[in-house]
Amino acid sequence: MRKIKLIVAYDGTNYCGWQIQPNGITVQEVLNRALTDLLGTETRTVAASRTDSGVHARGNVAVFSTEARMPAERFTFALNTYLPPDIRIQGSEEVPESFHPRFTSTIKTYEYKILCRTIPDPLRRLDYLFCYDRLDVEAMRQALAYLVGEHDFKSFQGAGGEASTHTTVRTIYKAEILKEELEEDTGNQVQDPGGRQREAYTLRIRITGNGFLYNMVRIIAGTLLDIGRGHRPVSDMPQILAAKDRTQAGPTAPAHGLTLLEIRYPEWE
Repeated sequence: MRKIKLIVAYDGTNYCGWQIQPNGITVQEVLNRALTDLLGTETRTVAASRTDSGVHARGNVAVFSTEARMPAERFTFALNTYLPPDIRIQGSEEVPESFHPRFTSTIKTYEYKILCRTIPDPLRRLDYLFCYDRLDVEAMRQALAYLVGEHDFKSFQGAGGEASTHTTVRTIYKAEILKEELEEDTGNQVQDPGGRQREAYTLRIRITGNGFLYNMVRIIAGTLLDIGRGHRPVSDMPQILAAKDRTQAGPTAPAHGLTLLEIRYPEWE
């Protein structure tokens, strides 16, 4: 028996998350069906990250076992002929039988995208959170910096989530907010109802760590938006961490702004 590792990218808009469930179609269900059709035998995948409904991915990792002799790299192209356009395999390779995508130490990178503009852009509606408010980006960056390092992130764990290791301590290796001006954007030429010219730009909140709690990145994004809007000061962030209380953090930002960018396995690289 061989074990094949897949790098899976998908637009999560039309799916009820990754994991198979009875209430709607999921990415795992579609991928399993494609593999079963391709190999002629029932095949199931195990993924590194069970993303939520509406969340996107560029680099989720999934594995499956097979006795097929097809070269590992060919699964990428073969599977894509069976998959819908909003799911695409980005790469495939054979890995040792002992490799497990979820129970092997990882480095994950997530990105939350925000569109700051006078008028919503329909072409960015599926993977950006639209924000009309003026944001203090520098304050958001200062607040985000408090999260770098090893901390107990219990305040940023969504209801119903339980850490698989029964600890809410995680390490954030890098956290940044990337701002891109939209100088040629026609939305930048539209005045707001008060007659003021508005700056148009995108923000990408990018966070890399050794693991993330349920809804952790979305709660961080929601908290940063509260700070950016001036609803709470930068100094709240260390206090939120210390409280270890979900009610102290900001709201959970909508799922569609979140993308799982990459999962790395240092010990296998």
